[in-house]
Order: sequence, then C-alpha cells, then structure tokens
Amino acid sequence: MSKLTFDPASWRDHGMAFGVAFALHAGLVYVLFNLSHTPVLQPVPAAVIHTQLVHVPAPVAVPEPPAPEPVVEKPALPTPKAQMPVVDEAALALKRVQQQKRDQQQRQEQEQARKQREEAERRERQLAQQEQARQQQAREAAAQARAAAESASRQYLPIAKEAPDYPQRALDRNIEGECTVTYTVTPQGQVSDPQVVGQCHPLFVKPSLAAAKRFRYQPRVVDGQAVAVANVKNTFTYKIR
Repeated sequence: MSKLTFDPASWRDHGMAFGVAFALHAGLVYVLFNLSHTPVLQPVPAAVIHTQLVHVPAPVAVPEPPAPEPVVEKPALPTPKAQMPVVDEAALALKRVQQQKRDQQQRQEQEQARKQREEAERRERQLAQQEQARQQQAREAAAQARAAAESASRQYLPIAKEAPDYPQRALDRNIEGECTVTYTVTPQGQVSDPQVVGQCHPLFVKPSLAAAKRFRYQPRVVDGQAVAVANVKNTFTYKIR
C-alpha cells in the first residue's frame, strides 16, 4: 500500500491553477449568455422645447471717428545761397565825408569850449586879484586912518605906577584891606587932587594918597591936543604875605 505525502507548496500551486481556470470558464459562459439574449430597450420620452420672445432694442449706431488726415510732407525748400553784399562806393564815400565833417565840427566845438573856459578862468583870476588889491588898499587905508586917529586922539596910558609902603603899625597888628583913590590925570600926565573914596582903614589912607601922587601917565590926546582926564580910580590892596 502506497503512502500519500502532503506537500504544501504543490497544493498551493494546484489551487491557483484551478482558480484561474474556473474564472476563465465563468467569464466565457457570461459572455455567451449575454450574446444569446438581447435586452428590451425602454422607450425614450419626447423632449419638449419651450420658447420665449425677448424684445431686444435696436442697436444705436456709433459714429465712427473721422479718419486722420494724411500728413503731407512739404518739400524741403532749397537753402538760399549767401549773396555777397553789394558795396556802394559812392555811399561809402559820402559817409566818410559826413563823418569827417562831424569830427571837424566836434573839434571846433571842443576848442571853442576850451577857449571859453580859459577866458572864464582868466576873468576869475583877474577879479580875484582886483578883490585882493581892493582889500589890501582897504586895509592900508584903515591902518592909516587908525594911525591918524591915534595921533589925533589918544587915550591916556599909565607909564609908572609904584605900590605904596605897607604901614608898620598895620603889619604889627596884622591889618589887611583895600583903599580906593580917585584923581585927575593932567595934560602933562601927572596926578592931581587925589582923594580916598569908599571904605578905607585909616592906616592905609596916607600911603595910598602918596603912591597915587607918584603915578605918571601918557596924556590923552584929542584932535592933536593933550587934555586932562578926570575921575580916574585906582584901588590899592594891602595884604600880608
């Protein structure tokens, strides 16, 4: 009696082969079955189309923009050729003559103005010299007049005036003061009739009168004649130093 052995790997391979064969047979049976029986198609309902009138306004005509005018290029003008100026010799000569006349007239005017200016300056110098001469003459005349007046009329002037002696009694008593003496200057320039005026210490009266009598003056002259001058005053000051 033979012994059966179980091999898992071989059983697995046989099982897979069996499954594949079964699937192929089942698919073939299904295809044959569908081909032999045609299915009954259900009727398709008819489609209903609903329409609706829609009012569309008439289109507004939009004016088209005007077409741009074609730019017409102007033909380039030919560059004018520089023409040489026409020199008018006669006109140039006339201008030169006129310019010379104007220059000559201007020189003449300048010369005339210079002469007039020099003449005015000469006159001014002459007038200034005349004025200086007149002033000099006036000064000389005034000096001569003063000299004549001084010779004809002259004020008295002191020539010699000596201070009085300080009284010894006043020195011993430390007495100080002033004494005013009035007198007349004679035509010979001497002092006459001296007198004490105002307040004067008695010790200062005698020396003041004695000093006044010793004064000498240049006499006053009026119209060439010496005259006496009255009421001449002199103040003697007595102060111990």
